[in-house]
Amino acid sequence: MEKAVEKANILLEALPYIKNFRGKTFVIKYGGNAMDKADLRSAFAKDVIMLKYIGINPVIVHGGGPQIGQYLKKMGLESKFVGGLRVTDKETMDIVEMVLGGLVNKSIVQLINSYSGGHVKAVGITGKDGGLIKARKLDAEEYFKSMGDFRPTELLDLGHVGEVEEVDPSLLINLDEDNYIPVIAPIGYDDEGNAYNINADLVASAIAVSLKAEKVIFLTDIEGLKDAEGKTLSSVSTQEIEEMIKSGVIKGGMIPKVKACTYAVENGVNKAHILDGRIPHCILLEIFTEEGIGTEVYK
Repeated sequence: MEKAVEKANILLEALPYIKNFRGKTFVIKYGGNAMDKADLRSAFAKDVIMLKYIGINPVIVHGGGPQIGQYLKKMGLESKFVGGLRVTDKETMDIVEMVLGGLVNKSIVQLINSYSGGHVKAVGITGKDGGLIKARKLDAEEYFKSMGDFRPTELLDLGHVGEVEEVDPSLLINLDEDNYIPVIAPIGYDDEGNAYNINADLVASAIAVSLKAEKVIFLTDIEGLKDAEGKTLSSVSTQEIEEMIKSGVIKGGMIPKVKACTYAVENGVNKAHILDGRIPHCILLEIFTEEGIGTEVYK
C-alpha cells in the first residue's frame, strides 16, 4: 500500500506542471546516446507520446552524424571535419539527405508510432517540406569567430554546410492541429534549390523561436553545464553563459549548444534545457519533478 501511495504522490507532483504546460510547445533536439541505445530510444519515444497525450505539443529535431559517417564509409567516401563541422561537397550532401531525411528520420517516426496507440502519430519531414527552413551557405569565417575558433582562410569552404535564414512554421502548426508529432531532419534549401546540412542544435533553436515555444530541450551525453569547479549547474542565465565562454569554462563542442540555448531564450522562448540523454525518461524527470536533472537556461 505504501508503494501505491508513493506512486500517487509522484503523479500529483506532476499535476501543476501539466496544468501549466498544457497547450504549450516543446521543441526537442534528439541525438547522442539517446538515439543510439535501444532502451533509451524506447524511453524517449514513450516520453514524447506522454507529452502529446497530456496536451503538450512536442516537435522533434534530430541529428545523425554517426549514421552519415557510416554510410559515407560504405560508399568509399572520406569524412572530413573542420572545427566540428562536416565538409559537405555535392556528393556528400546527397548522402546526407538520404541518411538524415530517409533512414534516420523514418526510423524515429516508426519508433514513436509504435507506442502511439494510433490516436496520435509522428510524421517525418525535412526543412524542404512546406518551405519550412530557408537556408544559406554558412559564413564559416564568421561562424568560427563567433565560436572563438578562428580558422585560416583556406579551410573555410565547407561546401553544403548551411545556416538558418528563415523558418516558416505554417506546416508545423497545421500538423499539430491535426494531432501529428513532427520529426524534422535538419536540412534546408535556398532560392536556387541547393540543399544544406545544418547543425541540428541551431535548427531546433530557430524552430522554437518561430513557434514561440515554451521550451527547447537538448538531449546530450553530459550531465549538464558545469561551473569552473566541475559542479553541474541546475540553472544558469544567458549572461552567465557568456561570461563562462569568455573565461574558458565552456569551450569546444559545447559552445554551439549553449549559443543555441542563448539565441532561443533571447528571442522569446521561455527556457532552454540541456539534459543527459543517457538517463531514461530524462525529459519527464526534468519537466515534471521539483528537482529536475539537467541545466535550465533562462534570460
